[in-house]
Amino acid sequence: MLELSEEEAMSPEHLDSQVQKAQEQLMLLKRQSEQIEKQKRELEELSRRQEELERGRAEMTDKLSRSLVILEREGYDSQKKLEQIRATHESFTQHLQLLEGIEPKSWNPAELPKELSRALSTVDDARTEFSQQRSRLEAGNSDHSADLDLPETSSLSGMSGNRSFAQWVQIGFAVTLPLIIFGMIALLIFFWMAAKGQ
Repeated sequence: MLELSEEEAMSPEHLDSQVQKAQEQLMLLKRQSEQIEKQKRELEELSRRQEELERGRAEMTDKLSRSLVILEREGYDSQKKLEQIRATHESFTQHLQLLEGIEPKSWNPAELPKELSRALSTVDDARTEFSQQRSRLEAGNSDHSADLDLPETSSLSGMSGNRSFAQWVQIGFAVTLPLIIFGMIALLIFFWMAAKGQ
């Protein structure tokens, strides 16, 4: 019996069956190995994507947070600048209306010195306000690329500046010329009235 079973165990049919079983087990192990390898790759891909998500999320959270702070600051600065521009616009409009309201032809000759002083004071006020507002706008605009291209003021600010003596004589003559003419006319009328009275 035992010898017979050993013979059966050594028979070609039995060996073929054993080889086939071994091959089937090998194929099964290979499929399991491939399956495990596939799962490993999938897990590695998931891990990589999760790390990418965390990095991207952290990066964009930081960038967006910092950008919001910058935008809020820029918005505040822009609002402040806009308010300053509106105030400057209103001030310039008022001074322009005052300057356009000066009409020397309508002045009473008897009130000429007073009218002239008032008009010069209005011009000086406008010049001073213009210079101050221009300086404020330029100071507020120093950090920005866009410049407000306002014209320069003349050096005759408040009747002062770098002028020669001859220029001051000319200015003085130009300012007092209407007074001289008015005085001469008044003297002529006075002498004419005095001559007529005799």
